[in-house]
Amino acid sequence: MSTVSANASMMDGIYRHQRHIYDLTRRYYLLGRNDLIAALNPPAGGTVLEIGCGTARNLILTADRYRDAKLHGIDISTEMLKSADATVAKNGLSGRIRLAQGDATRFDAGALFGVAQFDRVFFSYSLSMIPGWEAALQQAMQAVAPGGQLHVVDFGQQTALPGWFGKGLKAWLARFHVTPRANLGDAMATIAADHHGELRFSTLYRDYARIGVIRLP
Repeated sequence: MSTVSANASMMDGIYRHQRHIYDLTRRYYLLGRNDLIAALNPPAGGTVLEIGCGTARNLILTADRYRDAKLHGIDISTEMLKSADATVAKNGLSGRIRLAQGDATRFDAGALFGVAQFDRVFFSYSLSMIPGWEAALQQAMQAVAPGGQLHVVDFGQQTALPGWFGKGLKAWLARFHVTPRANLGDAMATIAADHHGELRFSTLYRDYARIGVIRLP
């Protein structure tokens, strides 16, 4: 079995049942997702891609906030995409949100959507679940159009929170194959420099989460 197939099978195994309660349970601890959506601000008629779109929760909120944006999402899990497809259709957004199965580290947006680059690309709590997360960041940057932006929000290191809290959170997240990326800021800084972009990076909620955006010239 290839690495891609193995990762897809693992994610399907995790979410085969969890997808039914995913949004209900995650709303209380995936903090900063709405901050990311508010910061996207795509141009009129602009294109947006979410990598690791899960149930399409973020894409649906983005569609509601930016009424003329063209939205796209990929996920490696066919199980999550089942929920995403159903939720998109239930919200009457099938004409505005396009979904496809894809590996974050090696997807071809042109082949999947007929769109090679996007005005906004974002990860929302998905890099901490992608084994090759640095490759996924590099791949995402290739999908950002000139003048576009790459947005990321994910778990921080809880540096300003009690030690027991951070230790307990990481142990609990590990049960779901989630690993907060301690050097996320450094990785984004390197990518920004390589692409002559500008990085803004900060912590949220006492470093519970970290959020960053790379703006291309």
